[in-house]
Amino acid sequence: MARLEGIAWRAEARAPMQLREECEITLNAGVHSDTRGKPGPRQVTVLSMDTWQEVCAELGEDLPWTTRRANLLISGLRFCPGDVGRQIRIGEVVLEITGETTPCARMDAQREGLTGTLRPAWRGGVCCRVVHGGTIAVGAPVS
Repeated sequence: MARLEGIAWRAEARAPMQLREECEITLNAGVHSDTRGKPGPRQVTVLSMDTWQEVCAELGEDLPWTTRRANLLISGLRFCPGDVGRQIRIGEVVLEITGETTPCARMDAQREGLTGTLRPAWRGGVCCRVVHGGTIAVGAPVS
């Protein structure tokens, strides 16, 4: 069964990621207080814990998932191009997958080789827009 393993946000671009146990997800702001939460196709970013663990194994280093700078960490799901348009439900919150979260050079600034290791098989996660908001908490089931 898939579940929500982590929630993170940042107050401004390039700021450190801050962890939360629960948060409000809204149509206008995405993850409450996150700098990228404006309405649009990249309102909330979601990372697969399963693929993140593969990335860390390839790099030979156990990096915190927040190194990827995603908002949500989910176990039990993997993402692929065929997922565009599909929805992720976390409690009452519904997110629509709009595309891949493309790895950028910022990843190599945090760990050399991370950008290239994230590129195959959508291992960098997905971008989503909020379809239905609400409150989510770590440990919530995901479908």
